Amino acid sequence: MYRQYKTPANCVLSFLTATSPLCLAPGLHEGFALSLAIFDLDNTLINGDSDYEWGQFLIENHIVDGEEYERENARYFERYQAGTLDILAFLAFTLKPLAQHDREQLNKWHTVFMRQKILPMIGDKARALVEKHRHAGDTLVIITATNRFVTAPIAREFGIDHLIATDPEIKSGRYTGKVTGTPCFKEGKVERLQDWLEANQHNLDGSWFYSDSHNDLPLLNLVEHPVTVNPDPQLKAEAERLHWPTVQLY
Repeated sequence: MYRQYKTPANCVLSFLTATSPLCLAPGLHEGFALSLAIFDLDNTLINGDSDYEWGQFLIENHIVDGEEYERENARYFERYQAGTLDILAFLAFTLKPLAQHDREQLNKWHTVFMRQKILPMIGDKARALVEKHRHAGDTLVIITATNRFVTAPIAREFGIDHLIATDPEIKSGRYTGKVTGTPCFKEGKVERLQDWLEANQHNLDGSWFYSDSHNDLPLLNLVEHPVTVNPDPQLKAEAERLHWPTVQLY
């Protein structure tokens, strides 16, 4: 089921400028038409973690109890980095503020959040990478564990129509604080992508996936062209072992 894409050990994806071609393995220079280009979001397309920064935004604007929320936000972030995150416990924590406010107010806050927190985290190299795949005719997909409320406007900023994210439950027009469906995390990303492929009559032939995190190894092992982006130490070691290419976007 899993495929391994191997390139020369010294082949590293890099940008000489924000718009210069990628240094790819031999024979993979041009044209990946009709293939999927799948991007993780946090610490991949953006230089930071949108879920964590949304929590910081809530704290800074006194929307949540600052001391307690910051302590828990930091604790869950550390567990994510360590690969020990209980995703359901984390979602119960992070979705709770959505249930405490109406969606109109939440959307107003998110507009400010985008301007203050997210736009400064989007670099020219990340935008150029997306545009390279768009120009090649690839189908662009963002896949992220962060919930859809936080991430949908970020996907729109990149001009990417297809977003696979953790979905907060909505009833009677309000968030409930619960998650609906499978959280889009670790093996859950594979499950959610497989559902998306079936629904959209697509496949993984020629597919690319860009990620920074060892938590995404299940999906990196599934695509034809796994690429690590500013990888964490665990992913860097695995990429070196499997001779996966790496790109530095930040």
